[in-house]
Amino acid sequence: MKRFEDGQISRRERQVMDILFRKGKATAEEVLAELPDPPGYSAVRALLVTLEGKALVTHSKDSRRYVYLPAVPEKRAKRTALKQLLATFFEGSPEKLVASLLDPKDQKLSEDEIARIRKLIDESGDK
Repeated sequence: MKRFEDGQISRRERQVMDILFRKGKATAEEVLAELPDPPGYSAVRALLVTLEGKALVTHSKDSRRYVYLPAVPEKRAKRTALKQLLATFFEGSPEKLVASLLDPKDQKLSEDEIARIRKLIDESGDK
């Protein structure tokens, strides 16, 4: 799992993991059906085998089909992806990430979204 925590998975592998997290489990055919700009079936099977080799995915057999499921909790995967995002684009600074979210030139947050963010910040300060 070290590769996952170091962010050493490809964009396509992340897409496959996102599908598996969303669905809970899926066959290669089901993953293929949900991938944007999908490669061939063999490429999807190869991706799943690669992810299994990285200990990110496991499989079980259902008749003649392999059913794949995540071997890593989604919360851990999100935390790892966020750390990589922070390191890559925001110099490891959560403050810079939040500042970019609040920049009105880039995006407009609704009053409700801002209120929820304030509440999360207040709650995290109480811990």
